Amino acid sequence: MATKRKKRTSTIKSKKRKKNLRLFLLSVIITIAVGCLFFFFVTLFDSVYPPTTGKGVSVKKKEKQKVVLYFSDSNERFLVPEKRYIPKKKSINDQAKELVMALVEGPKTGLVKTFPGGTQLKSVKMGKSGTAYVSFGKNLLELHPGGSASEMATIYSLTNTLMSNIPDIKRVKILIEGKKLRTIRGHIDTSRSFILNRELIAQGSAGG
Repeated sequence: MATKRKKRTSTIKSKKRKKNLRLFLLSVIITIAVGCLFFFFVTLFDSVYPPTTGKGVSVKKKEKQKVVLYFSDSNERFLVPEKRYIPKKKSINDQAKELVMALVEGPKTGLVKTFPGGTQLKSVKMGKSGTAYVSFGKNLLELHPGGSASEMATIYSLTNTLMSNIPDIKRVKILIEGKKLRTIRGHIDTSRSFILNRELIAQGSAGG
């Protein structure tokens, strides 16, 4: 009699252990499933609505601002403004550099480039007097087509672009490898600095 009772008790305990094990395994599976779903939805939410911190820093770096760049018309007689969005930077030097790089890259419309393809921008630095010193590589001189009209377009597309978009820039001086430049190709004196020239902007052009 005692043996049967022991067996029955042992059987009940065994069933309870199995039941507890099943419940434990089930709870583990549910926990894992919930964790996976939570991770999925958090990842999806972050991709749709980027956070304001952490990953948001890289998003902030890609903030754009609307600017006006000046390129030549088809006859290289006047400068025509072209509206563009470029990366927004905190410092004047960095913002000016973005403007010059966009200018060197060339227009997105039917206008004419004012810098030869392959021109290397070395640096853009602001002086205490409000003069922006823009230094190019030697290849600007080698690649430039020359001629008074082309040199004027290069000089004043740069000057007008920088001064129109950055009020703190009062004058623009062109350098080659950080050194003073007498002339691009012999037609215009570039040893001096330049100021905005409205007379070269095409009449009636937006932004001019």
